[in-house]
Amino acid sequence: MDGALRLSEADAAFAERLAARLPAGRIGAPGPAHLEEPRGRWQGQGGVLARPATAEEVAEIVRTCAEARVPVVPYGGGTGLVGGQIATEGPRPVILSLDRMTAIRGVDARENVATVEAGAVLADIRAAAEGAGRLFPLSLASEGTARIGGLLATNAGGINTLRYGNARALCLGVEAVLPDGRLWNGLTRLRKDNTGYDLRDLLIGAEGTLGVITAATLALHPRPAGEGTALFAVRDPSAALDLLARARDRLGEGISAFELMHRQGMEFLAETLPETRLPWSEPPEWTVLIEVGLAAGLDPAEALEDLFAEAAEAGLAHDGLIAQSETQRAAFWAVRERIPEANRLIGAISSHDISVPLAAIPEFIARAGTALAEIGSFRVNCFGHVGDGNLHYNVFPVPGRSRADHEHQRDAIKRCVHDIVHALEGSVAAEHGVGRLKVPDLERYGDPAKLAAMRAIKAALDPAGIMNPGAVLRAP
Repeated sequence: MDGALRLSEADAAFAERLAARLPAGRIGAPGPAHLEEPRGRWQGQGGVLARPATAEEVAEIVRTCAEARVPVVPYGGGTGLVGGQIATEGPRPVILSLDRMTAIRGVDARENVATVEAGAVLADIRAAAEGAGRLFPLSLASEGTARIGGLLATNAGGINTLRYGNARALCLGVEAVLPDGRLWNGLTRLRKDNTGYDLRDLLIGAEGTLGVITAATLALHPRPAGEGTALFAVRDPSAALDLLARARDRLGEGISAFELMHRQGMEFLAETLPETRLPWSEPPEWTVLIEVGLAAGLDPAEALEDLFAEAAEAGLAHDGLIAQSETQRAAFWAVRERIPEANRLIGAISSHDISVPLAAIPEFIARAGTALAEIGSFRVNCFGHVGDGNLHYNVFPVPGRSRADHEHQRDAIKRCVHDIVHALEGSVAAEHGVGRLKVPDLERYGDPAKLAAMRAIKAALDPAGIMNPGAVLRAP
């Protein structure tokens, strides 16, 4: 494999043991990409790379690892931001990549179901659904590289959660290899099945700590007959929530996305990615991006125009732009989707993927800003999926200072933000998962009864502790 690292003597011996049980070419050394994550915060320690082509091969790998008590770290597209795919300590693992298991086994437009292997890339699944006249609505910035197994393992959200739910809501069944190497065929297409505990829901969101998802049946949806996209400049976050309520009253479930952006994000875009076409020469303090998908006979542009007129009359919005073409629609979304890239170029001191109840969003933003000012002087870029309460609340140095200047304040900033989230009955891990980064946060803020149940489930299904040890729950 190009760029692969050299196996240690111990790793080579176990690699030979695995290779003897599998077809040729399945076992090798990991490449640099398998040992790092997008933000560069985690560096893997090496190990053996396994690239199975079938669920049965995954089962053989896990079974062999269970016999030898060698850790298994599932690896999808490598897009996770909390270190769930990177083992940094403990025994060197088998990194189990699903990149060969990419088949889209079938799309049934009448039944609204797609059956896909865990290594299938999200963009390819969406394209296959579109080719059948259907929609798979899970959508996020990394969809060109993110794989469905990892997205299910982290219960990913994205821009359409408001209307369609997160990954869990879009999955009917999974096929998975359990920690002892047994293959569970749970690829049901049923919408109703009350035959005991739901292992699907247990594996979704478990981040590979209870087994390896190898395939899934996904729920598809009819494509909206017409779509419309608009940007509204709103008074403040409270006005954004009032606007969302009015939009829902008018359009019901036709609201596909409702994103909130602070002017700081657009200023970062102008500073770092000047080729991005910004909608206003002077960004408003707060902007919402609204996307609607309506049934036949309804005009999305007209619906958005009527919504803006109502919002303006109520004092909620003072400017608005409605996309008149697919090019304009793409340009509006480019503003929202490039904000994380601009953030990386600026360099955050501390980034937070949080959620709070919708009604608490304005209070959270106000309280967090006041509390941070007591720690120091910072720039804050607050943006996200306000329709489902998920905000990305990121703290940056002021001009003339760097992230390194505030290294000693990072923990205090994180604690400040997360304490406020917890006080407002929110979550400090909204859509990116726990991984290894937020294990201490889960221990600090998690309900004790829930944590005890999680540890009991882990011990029951994975008594040897080989499945992604150190992710979600601290390794014993």
